[in-house]
Amino acid sequence: MSLDEIIKAADRLDATDLDSLLQQVVYLRARRKTPVLPEDEAQLLLRINQGIPADLLAQYQLLLQKRDAETLTDSEHDLLIQFSTQIEQIGAQRLEALAHLAQLRQVSLLDLMENLGIQPVRYV
Repeated sequence: MSLDEIIKAADRLDATDLDSLLQQVVYLRARRKTPVLPEDEAQLLLRINQGIPADLLAQYQLLLQKRDAETLTDSEHDLLIQFSTQIEQIGAQRLEALAHLAQLRQVSLLDLMENLGIQPVRYV
């Protein structure tokens, strides 16, 4: 199967299956970059690269737009808080996995993030 065929097939996937495919591809890439990647590191890399589910992110962004337009209902406000909590938990789990991987590799967290191409979040 050619790369174009793979991309076209991926384009037909729903958001959940596309996220799953992405996780598996990231895992394959990590396995190839490191000749023998220990299982615990591979699992940590999967957690680090998991990201926010596309459907959650889309609903969250819609609610943010409604909040900014001041058209958010009380129930939507509650949902926005719930989504914010979920997104924060995903971020915390990712940071925990990054810290654990840095510890396993005996490097600083910032060095690990640089090696993985992860930019620190900057609040300006």
